[in-house]
Amino acid sequence: MTDFNALIIDEFRRNGGHVETEGFGDRLILLHTTGARTGAARVNPLMGIPTDDGWLVAASKGGAPEEPAWAHNLRAHPAIQVETGTGTVPTTAVELRGAERDAAWQRFTAASSGFASYEKRTKRTIAVFHLVRDTTA
Repeated sequence: MTDFNALIIDEFRRNGGHVETEGFGDRLILLHTTGARTGAARVNPLMGIPTDDGWLVAASKGGAPEEPAWAHNLRAHPAIQVETGTGTVPTTAVELRGAERDAAWQRFTAASSGFASYEKRTKRTIAVFHLVRDTTA
């Protein structure tokens, strides 16, 4: 985990999900995944756009040519935990495709101009996942 992510995670937990650093505010969630190759527990702070039954997350990695490792982890192990300011929620990650992905991506670019700039930096289609709450847990 990078020092920056560790700082964000610490601030998130200390302040009930609110992060002043970089102006994140209350827009972050902590994604708890399992490493696709290592099986190790991972935690990543991400902007999560709330939906009726979970959150949307975008594998933007700042427009880098490669995806973030957590995207590979979600595909390998889609049953994950999402940490919010009020607790941890079991979810299942569903990768969105086609028009559904495009509509979800538009929500990111509308929420933050940074996402539109990420899209211009890369030739890859930025993956979007819907983290759906597990209502049976």
